[in-house]
Amino acid sequence: MLNIGDAAPDFSGNLENGEEISLKEFRGKKLVLYFYPKDLTPGCALQAHNLSAHMKDLNEKGYEVLGVSADTEKRHCKFIDKIGIKFHLLSDPELKTIKSYEAWGIKKFMGRTYEGIFRITYIIDEEGKIARIIRKVKTNAHYEQIVSED
Repeated sequence: MLNIGDAAPDFSGNLENGEEISLKEFRGKKLVLYFYPKDLTPGCALQAHNLSAHMKDLNEKGYEVLGVSADTEKRHCKFIDKIGIKFHLLSDPELKTIKSYEAWGIKKFMGRTYEGIFRITYIIDEEGKIARIIRKVKTNAHYEQIVSED
């Protein structure tokens, strides 16, 4: 299980624009690495909108933001355009990054059990260590959760 103070698991993958990115590119910056279930769904749109609305402040506080889901690059582009997202999204259809950050598992909804992506956020510090883990994400107030202990 990942804990505060652990080295963040390395990751690499493609952004919505096809550009490859990895954790090492965020060295020297604070990274909000957030995992969400699916593009273009109400809760995920609310969370992305909340973060986008506060991107200037997050950047001024030294944070970069990267959203991660199993959606394709093409679907990420539609999501960004529709919501007006002001940060990049990592496409992880093979679930490598999602699983390495323990954001995949058994979920229950309306009496149904299935595997899926947990809504979870990791704040990674400038040295690549996990500084905070937000497990109970409030989609409409996620920015506030991130900066509450800043």
